[in-house]
Amino acid sequence: MKRTIITVVGKDTVGIIAKVCTYLAENNINILDISQTIVQGYFNMMMIVDTNQTNRHFGDIVDELGALGEEIGVIIKCQKEEIFDTMHRI
Repeated sequence: MKRTIITVVGKDTVGIIAKVCTYLAENNINILDISQTIVQGYFNMMMIVDTNQTNRHFGDIVDELGALGEEIGVIIKCQKEEIFDTMHRI
């Protein structure tokens, strides 16, 4: 399984989760786990997704989610799980 960590941070507005999830569904990316909080008007979401079934290249996913984030006023970052795990072991 190819797992990716997606983080979304920014001012809370209507539709953030819907727009991110729509992108994932349209690109056959399955959500394995999701956590989101809102703290004093700031939205924070972390997702673990399975990219095994998508035909999109990882770089394209990163770029497209980044552009979607700009469009909706949040910052969206993606990291492959192995990179994320390695960074947090150091």
